[in-house]
Amino acid sequence: MSSTHGGRREGSGRHKGEEVKLVRVPLSKVDAVLAVRDSDYHHTIPLYSSKVAAGYPSPADDSLKDSINLQEFLVRKPSKTFAVNATGDSMIDAGIKSGDMLIVDSSQPGKSGQIVIAVVNGELTVKFLSIRANLIYLLPANPSFSPIEVSEEADFRILGVVIHVIHTI
Repeated sequence: MSSTHGGRREGSGRHKGEEVKLVRVPLSKVDAVLAVRDSDYHHTIPLYSSKVAAGYPSPADDSLKDSINLQEFLVRKPSKTFAVNATGDSMIDAGIKSGDMLIVDSSQPGKSGQIVIAVVNGELTVKFLSIRANLIYLLPANPSFSPIEVSEEADFRILGVVIHVIHTI
């Protein structure tokens, strides 16, 4: 039986011996995943060797040291990293303002003193994690807010550790 369709075409199909992996994506997320796939991750910006004095001015130097890829700089483990926007001002004294984008590493379990994204009884929050005498507290960085004591009965989990805060000035 002969056909006018199909057949071998140079450069088509998968290369012999190349492994493939099926990735399942919810239909509601297909457009977002395709947008990420099709975007250019390799934008770099110049990185100058000069240091900028935050105290007294220092002599200017325009020597270009290198360039950096912000994706690589901000995301250590792509499959374990997500971003979320902060709302409210309970973490203002830690430099997190309402509207800031938080870059979160979900592979880190969270240690006392780190800023974490946590779920407490179905509510998301960003706070300092404090573990004292087997008690868990979520501490705000604003004296107008009270610490949250996480009871043993609470539905509690840490989604990850905040590794970067991005805000516009």
